[in-house]
Amino acid sequence: MKMRNEKEINPFTLEVVKDSLLAAGDEMFIALAKTSMSPIIYEVLDYASGLTDSKGQLLTQGNGVTGFIGMLSFMVKQTLKKYGETGQLKPGDIIIINDPYGGGGSHLSDVGLVMPIFHEGELIAFSANKAHWTEVGGKDPGSFTNDSVDIFQEGLQFPSVKLYDGGVLNEGIVEIIGANVRFPDLSLGDMWAQVAALKTGERRLKEICEKHGKSTVLAAIDYQLDHGETISRKELQKLPKGTFTANGFVETDGIGNGPFPIQVEVTITDDKFVCDFRGSSPQVPGSVNCSFTGLASAVRTIFLAITNPDQDVNDGVFRPLEIIVDERSIMSAERPAPTSNYYETMLGCADLIWKSLAPHIPHRLAAAHLLSVCAVTLSGIHQDTEEPFLIVEPSVGGWGGADGQDGASGQFCILDGETYNVPVEVAETRYGVMLDEYSLRIDGTGAGEYTGGKGVIRSYRAMTDDQSATVTFGRNQYRLWGTNGGLDGSVNEFYIQKSDGEQAGPYGVYPRYPLVKDDVLQLMTATGGGYGDPLKRPAEQVVKDVKNEYYNVTEAEELFGVKVDPQSFEYEELAIRKQGGGRADGN
Repeated sequence: MKMRNEKEINPFTLEVVKDSLLAAGDEMFIALAKTSMSPIIYEVLDYASGLTDSKGQLLTQGNGVTGFIGMLSFMVKQTLKKYGETGQLKPGDIIIINDPYGGGGSHLSDVGLVMPIFHEGELIAFSANKAHWTEVGGKDPGSFTNDSVDIFQEGLQFPSVKLYDGGVLNEGIVEIIGANVRFPDLSLGDMWAQVAALKTGERRLKEICEKHGKSTVLAAIDYQLDHGETISRKELQKLPKGTFTANGFVETDGIGNGPFPIQVEVTITDDKFVCDFRGSSPQVPGSVNCSFTGLASAVRTIFLAITNPDQDVNDGVFRPLEIIVDERSIMSAERPAPTSNYYETMLGCADLIWKSLAPHIPHRLAAAHLLSVCAVTLSGIHQDTEEPFLIVEPSVGGWGGADGQDGASGQFCILDGETYNVPVEVAETRYGVMLDEYSLRIDGTGAGEYTGGKGVIRSYRAMTDDQSATVTFGRNQYRLWGTNGGLDGSVNEFYIQKSDGEQAGPYGVYPRYPLVKDDVLQLMTATGGGYGDPLKRPAEQVVKDVKNEYYNVTEAEELFGVKVDPQSFEYEELAIRKQGGGRADGN
């Protein structure tokens, strides 16, 4: 390969530089987790970090949250739009941005930092990261809420402003943050962790330039982006060609409206993967609105799953991808639409593409999974320290059965990615709760030749009075779809087991539910959809399911056509299985 000055470069050198850039991104990711203050970052990994080129094209990204794929590059492009054209970027600048409509792409709680990287006086790249702060102010503890009616209720907005100007800290921004958030030590501590991670990326990239030369690094960047495009186009050739459609709903906006129809038409050609969402609902009064940046990140995530999930992420990978959407729709919302729960619409959009293509590429796409972040915000006073506490976390649930394997149990949704629960021990130490139960949810749904994975039950017991729970469990009304003859899974829901013995619920979305001491917040996530005719599930496996209490003997007989003795576990295959009589039950 030739450099930009047409001098030949050793291809092995290009690979070394490319892998060095990836390693720098990994180090940035680790640095942020190790220096952050909030469990939502260092335990749950609700953040992303990476490098872009001087034009904002993504080069490498470390993800705790897959839903941030693409958001870093949009943040950088917004920074370039505001400062780059007028030459206002200089060494030592750090820009803070969380504006959902202007490059931030998600909700105000996800705060991004962007740092230009210069070498020999030339802007060559950016380091960037995005992390969920425990607090950015707003009307409710935890900031992101499910009954806001405009963006102004959701917290502080940072419209791409300089936190550092030429290496000099803007103390006024720090003071504004400290005065407007409920847990300033956590929020500011996370911000300093993000700054440290950016500087790690800057230092490593400069070292790479000094070792290999700026021209070689710039050529390697071009090579890396072109390589990503080449792999995507090769994978695109393997996909079925044609137009595929799906319809669905965003169930509620949190303030009593909905469901809202959404739809997609996916067209796959030899060189394009086009997702057309036109005809979906306009933006809505409540907080499930998603910006175009969020939509693009959702589509990128499912595109990777379909083409090459092992591919290193860069903007070259997405060159064959095209997204079409109506202006001011629920997935391309504009100011001042509220966006706190934007991720529920993101998931709905990813699910449409998933559902339209799952029957055609079963080796890559399973039946439906829990389809919600299942977010929980729980606040109150700690029983021992008498200090305020705040839980902010997603929940795990069931993934759908797939061609050749049962669905995974107790996993986060696709846009959360490889994040984690706050461990029980950490939760009980730091928060004013006890964990009464954390178990698989067995509800008899998701039957198939390959069954849907199980949701979970996670129960928080309030240890003090005057606690408050804001819970957003999407996919509460429509059961998770099965595929290829598999049966539907269940829904996400939660109950309140009150200290006086009464039960309230089930609920899906509820703002600020009041809890007193010994009330139990019982969270129940969905079982994934099944894959394939349940009557084709091997009888021996059905017996194991009964032994493991995944299905009871009645369900084994009615759903799978296998009569199991509950004592001896001897079994008999019923005539409907032997005759190949189709599905044992309907949805």
